Amino acid sequence: MTSRKSTVLGLLALVIAVFALGVYFYQQQVQNSQMEKVKQAGDRLVRPVSPVMGPADARVTIVEFFDPACETCRVFYPFVKDLMRQHPQDIRLVLRYAPFHQGSDQVIKLLEAARLQGIYLPVLEMVLAAQPLWADHSRPNVERAFQAAGEAGLDLQKAFEAMKSPAIEGLLLQDVEDLTALRVTRTPTFFVNGRSLPSFGPEQLEALVLEELKKTAAPGK
Repeated sequence: MTSRKSTVLGLLALVIAVFALGVYFYQQQVQNSQMEKVKQAGDRLVRPVSPVMGPADARVTIVEFFDPACETCRVFYPFVKDLMRQHPQDIRLVLRYAPFHQGSDQVIKLLEAARLQGIYLPVLEMVLAAQPLWADHSRPNVERAFQAAGEAGLDLQKAFEAMKSPAIEGLLLQDVEDLTALRVTRTPTFFVNGRSLPSFGPEQLEALVLEELKKTAAPGK
């Protein structure tokens, strides 16, 4: 009986190991395919009209494909913000939009209207804080997102007019075109100086950022 149990456990361990190995190779294949796309179309990572936080001459550029309705994006935001706080002169963040969830396109246009009013960050942070109230993936209540933006100081009447502009619509369409070309299929997706994460997680993001900071440091530092 003990021998049979050991055999079953051994087979189970083997199945788990094979599955884990398969997942690893699949992730590597996806990453390699994505990196090849980046090499072929590197200009798709950053557009001149993309929202940027941090110095233009930063040594490390984090590009994040981001959906305001994505819970994981909301969780990652303070982590990325803290990375930038630790390296204020060396990291810039470029946000690209990935409207994968219902209603996200309207909230993205709202954020762009806030950028025109010069209050992008306060509105972004208020909208993320209120995300549990509006970002139901089956029945989003974007009115709550608008309300949160108003509480952050956004002139909603002007914002609603700006949201109809061809410039904002064009920016959103360009981001969707770029994420499709780069095979971005989930949010958040990060690129650090053009490199994708070897695997997903905040520790992996930090490690890649620190690696790039070390690589680009001045001699002797």
